[in-house]
Amino acid sequence: MLVTCAVALVSVLVTALVAVPLSVRGAERRDQEALAAQARLAADVLRVRRQRVQDAAGERLVRQLREQQDITVHMIVAGTPNRPGLPRSVVNRVAQGRNVSGVRLVDGQRSLVEGRALPGGNGVVLTRPAGSGVWRQVLRSLWLALLAGLAAGLVAGLLLARRLARPIRQAATAAARLRAGDRTVRVPVEPPDEVADLADALNGLAAALATSEGRQREFLLSVSHELRTPLTAIRGYAEALADGVVEPAATADTGRTMLAEAQHLDRLVSDLLALARLEAVDFPLEPAQVDLARLAVDAQRTWADRCAALGVLFRVELPSGPVPAYTDPGRIRQVVDGLLENALRVVPPGAAVVLAARPAGADPAAGGVLEVRDGGPGFTDDDLAVAFERGALHQRYRGVRKVGSGLGLALAAGLVRRLGGRIAVGHAPEGGAAFTVLLPAHPYPIRTRA
Repeated sequence: MLVTCAVALVSVLVTALVAVPLSVRGAERRDQEALAAQARLAADVLRVRRQRVQDAAGERLVRQLREQQDITVHMIVAGTPNRPGLPRSVVNRVAQGRNVSGVRLVDGQRSLVEGRALPGGNGVVLTRPAGSGVWRQVLRSLWLALLAGLAAGLVAGLLLARRLARPIRQAATAAARLRAGDRTVRVPVEPPDEVADLADALNGLAAALATSEGRQREFLLSVSHELRTPLTAIRGYAEALADGVVEPAATADTGRTMLAEAQHLDRLVSDLLALARLEAVDFPLEPAQVDLARLAVDAQRTWADRCAALGVLFRVELPSGPVPAYTDPGRIRQVVDGLLENALRVVPPGAAVVLAARPAGADPAAGGVLEVRDGGPGFTDDDLAVAFERGALHQRYRGVRKVGSGLGLALAAGLVRRLGGRIAVGHAPEGGAAFTVLLPAHPYPIRTRA
């Protein structure tokens, strides 16, 4: 409100600074025109009686102009003025038979001057002090209008300030409620456009926070369940060993079971730490030129035996030549291992798991592609939209089929994006899911956020 009032005051002051000088100049111009008319009249009277310039008619004209209109009449006879004060240039000009009009210094005072030449080097010059009372008259005539403009500006400014401040106060209140944890708050969307944009942004923020917190709660519930499962198993076997319940012959099997559960717990904690660090600027990456075909061959040595032990067919599809890409070999192998682990979890015996590497296009600069396909149950179209969200698929399929912690796909997607690539999921020709990872062929700008 203070700002709008200040704007109104400044506007009125600027108007006064512009209008008053213009009005004064206009008044002076009118005075000059009036003085010019009086000079013409005086010249006409004196021209008619040029032989007797001091006659009664001339005296009456001089007295009338001086007394009624504050005009001083200077008579020039044969080039000589009858009273001092006129500039010599004005006297000479009139004596030469030329008229004079303008503003001059007369007796040291700025004055309006109108001179008219008469025959024989004679003339008459009328002077009047310039601005005598003009400023006072202008200010007297304008102050009421300026005051009315100021009052109207103040009222309009106050009303406008209230109108603009109301939605901002509403937005501030809504933000305070959001900070306090209320995710149901919404701000009415109303003009002007900037206020409407602010309301839309706050409403979108509230909705996004509600969705994010809901997913976070579901994710924490899922993770806590996943953590509790191996911990329960380890605790149970540890209590059995401590109580001497386990037979000596079964001690080795019990130890192997506890080791497997501990490894599962370690993987889960590692995934959580990796996801937390993935957003950090200092997340360690060591990108270099990599042959994806060789990387796929190395993965085959590890995963072929595991798949064979479960009765799953493992196949590698490679082109005839190398598949160059610029990536971190350790991180991209982590992605491939995670995708194969997920596939092997759901693929039934006799089905296939395929690891393929190929160029992204005919141009080597297009990069390389790694693909993991399986013959498992796959995903629905709705699943594809949320496949890389933390815990989304885990929440959907827990209790329906074997699922992991719900972190693996989110971690894989984050790693691929940090490596400058793209990851997508779709339907595989083998009947299950197909994960496609596209990696650049050349160095890329380091991304600071996943």
